[in-house]
Amino acid sequence: MQIKYLHTMVRVKDLEETMAFFALLGLKETRRYDSDAGRFSLIFMAPPGQEDCPVELTYNWDGDDGLPSDSRHFGHLAYEVENIYEMCQHLMDNGVTINRPPRDGRMAFVRSPDNISVELLQMGESLEPAEPWVSMENTGHW
Repeated sequence: MQIKYLHTMVRVKDLEETMAFFALLGLKETRRYDSDAGRFSLIFMAPPGQEDCPVELTYNWDGDDGLPSDSRHFGHLAYEVENIYEMCQHLMDNGVTINRPPRDGRMAFVRSPDNISVELLQMGESLEPAEPWVSMENTGHW
C-alpha cells in the first residue's frame, strides 16, 4: 500500500494577514481555488522548490463562527530554516511574537494570526547559543 503526503489544512479568519505571515516565513502562493457557489477560497502556500509540501489556507468568505480560538488541536506546522536567529529576528522586526525563542540555537515556535503553532528548526547542526535569544523568556504558549 502506498501513501503520499498532500498538505496540511488550516482555517483562517483574515486571509490577507495570514498569507502575509506565511510570506514572512518565505512561503509563496502556489495555487488558489475560489468557489463562488461554496463561498470559500483555498490558497496553497509552500517554500520555493517544495511545492509538493504546501499548507492549505481555507478561508470562508462569510466568516467562520465555528473556528476555535486556539487551533492547537492539530499540533503544529514545522519548517526547517537556514539560520534560525536571522529568521526569528526577521519575524520580530515584522511584529511576530517569538513564543519559544531559539535559546538552544535549534528550535523556536511562533504563532500565525489565526493562532496556528509554527515550529522553526535550524537546518543542519544547532547554531551556537547567542544573545538576545539565550536570555529571552517564553511568551504565551506554543
